[in-house]
Amino acid sequence: MTDATSQPLCVTPLDALHRRLGAKMVPFAGYAMPLQYKGIIAEHQHTRQAVSLFDVSHMGQAQLTGDIGGFERLVVGDINGMAHGRMRYTLLTNEHGGIIDDLMVTHGGHYLWLVVNAARKAQDFDHLRRRLPADCELAVCSDRALLALQGPLAATVLARFAPAARLMLFMSSESLRIGDVKCEVSRSGYTGEDGFEISVPAEQVARLAELLLAEPEVKPAGLGARDTLRLEAGLCLYGQDLDETTTPIEAGLAWTIQKRRREAGDFPGAGVILSQLRQGPRRRRVGIQLGGRAPARGGAPVIDASGGEIGRVTSGSFGPSVGAPIALAYVNAECAAVDTPVGVIVRDKPLEGRVVKLPFVPHRYAH
Repeated sequence: MTDATSQPLCVTPLDALHRRLGAKMVPFAGYAMPLQYKGIIAEHQHTRQAVSLFDVSHMGQAQLTGDIGGFERLVVGDINGMAHGRMRYTLLTNEHGGIIDDLMVTHGGHYLWLVVNAARKAQDFDHLRRRLPADCELAVCSDRALLALQGPLAATVLARFAPAARLMLFMSSESLRIGDVKCEVSRSGYTGEDGFEISVPAEQVARLAELLLAEPEVKPAGLGARDTLRLEAGLCLYGQDLDETTTPIEAGLAWTIQKRRREAGDFPGAGVILSQLRQGPRRRRVGIQLGGRAPARGGAPVIDASGGEIGRVTSGSFGPSVGAPIALAYVNAECAAVDTPVGVIVRDKPLEGRVVKLPFVPHRYAH
């Protein structure tokens, strides 16, 4: 399999398992990845009702040792204030306030564990190596795989093998043994449901995946369901909803900048970002729900009542749990209020919609 530029695609350590399970494989971020097994809607609904296993081994994993403060100065979040075993969603920003990537950071005691987006990992790791102080060491862990076990029954299933999983807090991390495999497990998720991410040595991931898939509640799910689930949860996908021209304030991610960091203003692009925080941005990310069944896709124009363009859709799909087409879009700030009527151009025709409160489906994370 090759991508659009005829470059051979990378594969994850679970490639053979995906194919044996009948996955439809597609190119994504330079990898051959499963889009679906039995159907996107079926996999979406199963995740909402029970628990699904996703292969996310294409994402970048790295361990950072040394001066934590040196890393903190490259992101917007309070990393120094994190307790051992806690994790935080944060953003790498550029000097103009744009988002280089969004990532998960876990405090491992004497090190930080980073998980970054697959399409950005080469740029992220190069950026960090160039910007980190000399006493920081970044070790890319290309010998590890990553699974996501997501859904309301995730804790029930995982606790059969590792009882301590049930006691984990949301946005925390533990070293757990699942079967005979030692794993680094965090409790969060990109679906809006309760769930766990399981980092495991690549040579052991197939055995672990088959162990979990043997449980009656667990089914495999692909990128298609992962995308509709995260969209209903109002979560961003880098490259569509976030990029280097988009600021955290425009994206509705002001909450990632804790009070201490706002007061210090010592992160890249702080001047632009803090100014927008005080004065408001010119555009904002919003949720839009449409009538009918036709979904809006990325790039579709958003219009006001007079037909003037006020923004663009960045992600869109039919929301299986919502029962309607939904989209994320950036629109002029004055048009971003909930219940504002808007139109979206789909196949050269304007479809009626309205701005709605995010998320489209309530989050059900562990508390």
